[in-house]
Amino acid sequence: MPRKPIDIPYQVEHLSILDEEGNIDGELAPDVPEELLLKLHRYMLLTRRFDERMLDLQRQGRIGTFAPVKGHEASHLGSVAVLRDSDWMVPSFRESGAEIWRGRPLESFLLYFAGYDEGSFVEEKRRDLPIAVPVGSQTLHAAGIGYAIKYRRADEVALCYFGDGATSQGDFHEAMNFAAVFQTPVVFLCQNNQWAISIPRTRQTRSETLAQKAIAYGMAGIQVDGNDVLAVYAATKEAAERARAGGGPTLIEAVTYRVAMHTTSDDPKRYRTEEESEVWARRDPIVRFQKYLIGKRLLTEEQIQATEGEIKSEIQAAVDRSEQRMKELSDPLWMFEHSYHDMPPHLLEQKEELKQELALAAEAAGISEGEAVEIIKRAFTEPSADGHAGKSEALATNREDIHHG
Repeated sequence: MPRKPIDIPYQVEHLSILDEEGNIDGELAPDVPEELLLKLHRYMLLTRRFDERMLDLQRQGRIGTFAPVKGHEASHLGSVAVLRDSDWMVPSFRESGAEIWRGRPLESFLLYFAGYDEGSFVEEKRRDLPIAVPVGSQTLHAAGIGYAIKYRRADEVALCYFGDGATSQGDFHEAMNFAAVFQTPVVFLCQNNQWAISIPRTRQTRSETLAQKAIAYGMAGIQVDGNDVLAVYAATKEAAERARAGGGPTLIEAVTYRVAMHTTSDDPKRYRTEEESEVWARRDPIVRFQKYLIGKRLLTEEQIQATEGEIKSEIQAAVDRSEQRMKELSDPLWMFEHSYHDMPPHLLEQKEELKQELALAAEAAGISEGEAVEIIKRAFTEPSADGHAGKSEALATNREDIHHG
């Protein structure tokens, strides 16, 4: 019997609409209201400046380590802008722009990265999951949310973010297969920033693209210029509309670049060249979008500077609020309160154990429980001589304070 080709009804395309000089392909350009274009610009700029300010704060020892997002602004905002309030957003750990758009307060990031569990609290009105640090784990959560949406026959979609490194995880493949088999309304958005910490994309997979992995699971897939906010918007809008109409999930590969480090504890100079970074710096998503908006006469250099000033003030106000909040937070027992609707027995046991230890420590030191908590809290929040918060020597000293008064 002769070999016969199998007709697979899927193909992968690359979509780019806005080039590095701000020129646009009019035939491919999505219909975006002018008000939304300006809002996208402001949030992209806010995301960039907040990211830079957090890096300064981290280097000063005022917050702990975090994952910078510089360079990802177009993939964040171009995609999340498509969602309705009733839709679900499932982030990994590098989607601050999308989270800010969805209503997460700036100060909550600062609280979280300073070690305050209160910073991870998600208001009930927001249909957003908290960040997921284990790589790729959130793809399963998104697939489950999508299944629930379909089960309830709701007019909703779930947008799930992850990086190129997550496509090497089993969780990703399980989520893709489940979503395709059950035709769940999930948009999987892979931010291919070329590096999974220090592992380049070429060492992650032999596939020419990451988008083509959609073919194996029988779902739509597309690769977009992840530094082109209009291309990301158009691809996500098309995927969301397909999902709402019962057409199942989509995999979007947004090709972008992690301009900064993987996290603030990483040194990218040890594994990638400056020449590579410089090439991608010329593809900056904000610069090209500003060129487009100026050419369209929706924005001027003066307006950009005015927006910069507003954003600077907004960020400083958030820093002030967060640092004031840090002074007010004093009850470590609160960390048990927000993870479960009904607290499981093992956490109830741990909560009671911590409560008893705090009471015993305070009694032994002849101080109140509140004073004991403040001593412990200072061990984790006050910078040491080398600028790092939470130094073990400080903790040891403060524990002695508790036990010996």
